Amino acid sequence: MPFDPAIVETAAREKEVEITTFGRKTGNASKRIIWITVIGPRIYVRSGVGLGRDWPQNLLANGRAILHVDGREVPVRARHVTDAEEARSMHAPVKAKYNAERPSSSGSDPLTPAEEAVFELLPE
Repeated sequence: MPFDPAIVETAAREKEVEITTFGRKTGNASKRIIWITVIGPRIYVRSGVGLGRDWPQNLLANGRAILHVDGREVPVRARHVTDAEEARSMHAPVKAKYNAERPSSSGSDPLTPAEEAVFELLPE
């Protein structure tokens, strides 16, 4: 089932949103402000500094989250993006939306920390 188009539109427009993840050890809810990127009908988040932060670690551990957007609490599942080309495809949209750029890899180079920490959010 796809996202409500209004959620995708708002995510494309908003610079920052909140996401609640659930602790990998405690299960406790933890809300963070993050950047969000939309490519077509797909919604992505990434940690610019890699997987070392708690929220991406929580997504890796259980994949459950709540996206707070458009005044709504949207339950989501996070799909860790492991395909190198898909992870690298985040650079141009992030640069365009935020005027921010992280180092990028290419070809057979290992993924950068930001590329390793890309998640697609899927409606639950």
